[in-house]
Amino acid sequence: MLLAFSVAPSGGDDPTGSVHDAVAAAVEVVRKSGLPNRTDSMFTTIEGEWDEVFAVVKEATEAVGAFGSRVSLVIKADIRPGYTGELTGKLDRLEKALDERAD
Repeated sequence: MLLAFSVAPSGGDDPTGSVHDAVAAAVEVVRKSGLPNRTDSMFTTIEGEWDEVFAVVKEATEAVGAFGSRVSLVIKADIRPGYTGELTGKLDRLEKALDERAD
């Protein structure tokens, strides 16, 4: 499964409203998990089996909880049994399709 998630605190102490420290705590959890992952400006995507992926999301959400009185969590999953390597595989197929269209 591929799972993209975004997690952020609210009700924290940062007067600027920035959540980068909280997001860094979540991304650190993801990276330490050893699961394939990618972080962009909006989401972190991880790849793995259902239980291991959701365990990482839970731990990352708990890490963010230390930065505020509430936590917002958004999740989107692509559940495709029997497939691995899709974190890059989907992008590879997209780039190939774009290249073929350009020809």
